[in-house]
Amino acid sequence: MTTTALLVNPNTSAWVTQRLAVHLRRQWRGDAAASGIALATATARFGASYIASEAGFAIAAHAALDAAVRTCDRAYARRREAAGSAASAAPPFAAVLVGCFGDPGLFALRSILPMPVIGLAQAAFDEAAGHGRFAVVTGGKAWQPMLERIVRAFGHDAALTRIVVIERSGAELASDPGLARSLLAAAGREAAAGDSDCVVLGGAAFAGYGDAIASEVGVPVVDSVSAAGRALAATIRVAGGATAVALDGASYRGLHPVLARWVTGDGASGQLSCRQV
Repeated sequence: MTTTALLVNPNTSAWVTQRLAVHLRRQWRGDAAASGIALATATARFGASYIASEAGFAIAAHAALDAAVRTCDRAYARRREAAGSAASAAPPFAAVLVGCFGDPGLFALRSILPMPVIGLAQAAFDEAAGHGRFAVVTGGKAWQPMLERIVRAFGHDAALTRIVVIERSGAELASDPGLARSLLAAAGREAAAGDSDCVVLGGAAFAGYGDAIASEVGVPVVDSVSAAGRALAATIRVAGGATAVALDGASYRGLHPVLARWVTGDGASGQLSCRQV
């Protein structure tokens, strides 16, 4: 039986969405535990092409909310168009994956979507912590203080040894695979030196490089995209249907009407307009 997960890319680069989707589908094809998972995708319609600042991260959280709820809303609408009043109010996707290392909008999405939401960073940190103490390798110097905050938010600050930042962003490295592998391997060896039991390779654009550099690093390498794919598959296996959605009594101005409806708790019931958005 096929079940569908939704991949939400919080930046506006369609090539990042494509890279993530190709990697996840290839990973799941080789994993019996993930068999039967199909993947739908949504790319942010506004915001940064690649998140490289606090402002870009904040905008990406809004963009992730917008992309996720509009995609869910369309899925409910198609269901109602096909089945009318007999349409199911069950969640349109089995789970949602935030396709950015840093997980912008993760907690907000969990509060308004009636299905589990997984993030690349949290999945990678959780998996890495199973090895012991871990270091992080990522691209873009603005990410270091942001990731330090994010690691604390997920409760893994005591396990973090260091963050090694490659000055070039994942977007820049993606255009030169040979250079990317060389720089990531060198950064991985630096990150592993001393007291690190594991290295997290963090970044949507780095999907697949974890396996490529593992033999050169000397400790286990956790690719954030692969870790999220495993976490998503495990979540879908044990999920028991819809999750609770909190009602929000606030009023909002200036939001897209669909997003405004979902953040106030009216979107998850499935009793939605068939109007396409």
